[in-house]
Amino acid sequence: MSLPEGSFADVNGLRIHFHDVPAQGPSDSAPPVLFLHGSGPGASGWSNFHENAEHLASQGLRALLIDLPGYGLSDKPDDAEYTFDFLGGAVTGLLDQLGLETVSIVGNSMGGALAIHLALAQPERVARLLLMAPGGLEARHTYMQMRGIRTMLRAVFDPQGLTLDGMQRIFKLQVFDPKNFDPAVIEARFEVARQQPLQVFKTLRVPNLVSRLGELKCPVFGLWGLNDQFCPVSGADTLARHCPDARVMTLSRCGHWVMVEEADLFNRLSADFLLNG
Repeated sequence: MSLPEGSFADVNGLRIHFHDVPAQGPSDSAPPVLFLHGSGPGASGWSNFHENAEHLASQGLRALLIDLPGYGLSDKPDDAEYTFDFLGGAVTGLLDQLGLETVSIVGNSMGGALAIHLALAQPERVARLLLMAPGGLEARHTYMQMRGIRTMLRAVFDPQGLTLDGMQRIFKLQVFDPKNFDPAVIEARFEVARQQPLQVFKTLRVPNLVSRLGELKCPVFGLWGLNDQFCPVSGADTLARHCPDARVMTLSRCGHWVMVEEADLFNRLSADFLLNG
């Protein structure tokens, strides 16, 4: 299984890949929804969110699935520093090219932290934030103690290189019940991961954003699986306490990928939040 090809744009000297899913029916002028994927090997907008984006489109919301630099079918320079300014610059550049002045953002894991970063940098541009177990809410050493993060780093930096077996070990930890994960998605992600330079993982640094959560101007809705093995569930309380306008829901028997394990619930709640507030 390979990733389906969408559209490409030249942004800041990079070829950025994205899927633009048009709204089906009226949206009451709700802004488009930008999906930001996490940092795991082989990640892409499509592999993380395609079913969720199609549901939102059916509810009248235009959906954009971007592959950040270093991921999916976007360029993967091996001499870049994969900072949030670098990644966020690609997102902003794409939105500028598409003429989108305002969007809501759905972000998972690292993509959730990047969503917060963008909302802080451009508050006038971000209408709403829907965050699933976002990063950026703990000290770095706390994340390094998580079983999922340790397993991912061992697989990525294995001297023999990343293997399909290593990918499977990582993604069995993404969900509470491995039966909830489509093996074809692992294969698609492995195909992408083999093309990713280690520079992507060596230079990525997710900043601790807790001290700035109080500056967020937009409504925030957070979703977190209580069995998350990548981002500590304590982050759910952090969001609820520090964001001026936040609602947070935790889910039992659910891991890091709420949008996969609880897809029906996620789709229903996200459409209601993004359309109605």
